[in-house]
Amino acid sequence: MEYLQIYIYTFLAALVGVIPPGLVNMSVAKTCLEKGRRNGILMAFGASLVVFLQALIAILLSKYIFSNPYVKSIFFKTGIAILILMFIYFLLSANRKKTQRNIKKRTGTKSFFSGILVSALNIFPIPYFVLVATLLSNNFKIAFSLYNDLFFALSAALGTLTTLYLYVIFIMRIGGKTELFKKYSNYFMAVLMLILIIVTWIRLYQM
Repeated sequence: MEYLQIYIYTFLAALVGVIPPGLVNMSVAKTCLEKGRRNGILMAFGASLVVFLQALIAILLSKYIFSNPYVKSIFFKTGIAILILMFIYFLLSANRKKTQRNIKKRTGTKSFFSGILVSALNIFPIPYFVLVATLLSNNFKIAFSLYNDLFFALSAALGTLTTLYLYVIFIMRIGGKTELFKKYSNYFMAVLMLILIIVTWIRLYQM
């Protein structure tokens, strides 16, 4: 019964957590537009693999982070630094003239590792899954053992992969209507990074 509870609640938490526009899902959408569906799916797999590891880390930290404001502060400060770097990167990419319009479609391995990199830069799933693990432990009296930890992480990865796959399907179906997003995708990502920087900064000083 514990396995079923862990799967349902963690899967749904991961599914919902990736729905709002964020670094990972917008990167997957951008990859679909520029390199095709196959590359978008491979990027989603790479990102979900990292989420599996992040959820495992979250389980290990769940009893420690929320009782230690200093550690929590370090997580948010690290996140702000990463977001600032990403903001600069996308802003520079948007201002750079595109001289290569024909992008090779068969770049599956690169897309997979790009998914790993983008997801690794996104540290927000760790505190998010720390909260989910804490709620499961406190409210549903679930005792996390080695097998429960692995099942929790697997459920988080599958929930993330499901939402990212739905993003791929949606982006590919609207096809030609995405030219505006494709043209200004780097600007969109830069604005998204700026919003996340502001939100993270506010959360840091509300602790």
